[in-house]
Amino acid sequence: MRSPVMGGASSFAAITDWLQDLDEHARTRLGFGDVVPAGTTMWRLLIRLDPALLATVLAGWLHTRAHQSGPPMPHRYRRVIAVDGKTLRGARLGSSRQVHLLSALDTATGIVIAQVTVDTKSNEITSFAPLLDAVEKVLGTLAGVLFIADALHTQTGHADEVTARRAHLLVQVKGNQPTLFKQLKRLPWAQIPVGDRTRDHGHGRRETRTVKAVTVQTPGGIGFPHAKQAARITRTRIAAGKTSRETAYLTVSLPAGQALPAICRPGSAATGTSRTSSTMSAT
Repeated sequence: MRSPVMGGASSFAAITDWLQDLDEHARTRLGFGDVVPAGTTMWRLLIRLDPALLATVLAGWLHTRAHQSGPPMPHRYRRVIAVDGKTLRGARLGSSRQVHLLSALDTATGIVIAQVTVDTKSNEITSFAPLLDAVEKVLGTLAGVLFIADALHTQTGHADEVTARRAHLLVQVKGNQPTLFKQLKRLPWAQIPVGDRTRDHGHGRRETRTVKAVTVQTPGGIGFPHAKQAARITRTRIAAGKTSRETAYLTVSLPAGQALPAICRPGSAATGTSRTSSTMSAT
């Protein structure tokens, strides 16, 4: 059913109409021959499919196709996967509650490698480990992979889970971890040199973004397991003659020799926007 959905069909009736419009050759290739199933038959077929298994199969197929058609990744780059939750507007459960998915996006290919449905009685936090399981089924191993997630996933359990699978974690730190947030805020940032700076302008505004990073795996460290670096991102925006400044703090489990400050550049999933940087150095 991948073909009709990719062709724009978004309902059981639309899928049936799409099949009816195919020529004989196309129907034969899809295994339907001269007879196209009725809409009710398509409905019975699709509701009996295991959604998790179907998602895994499709993600594996897309992953294989992407690596067949694209150039090989240089050795110095590592795979970066952005974890993000989305609510589906057109789908509802039996309780009329909207479906919420937690997805894993391969930032190099733009393909959603895996996704899991968030339990209606829980939240994204409990769906993180099952998502790692789903990604591991597609990739075979998570060794060396860097996962990027927003502040909701700044959880010690997540850090332990990712590290146990020989992967790495980059997360933003906010008020949901008050002790850790205070620790990062009190680091001697004024004495730390700028590791990356970008400038942008457009729509009547100018914006400067700076990134500072410091190794924190020292005696005492910070209160977050497996964190080897802390980073601070500062955005300074000038618009209509007014200046505003925002600061974000992050932790990453990669050491300085394997993670350039540019990985924390604004635009990554960990900084709360849609674009994700995948320029990680690997040694």
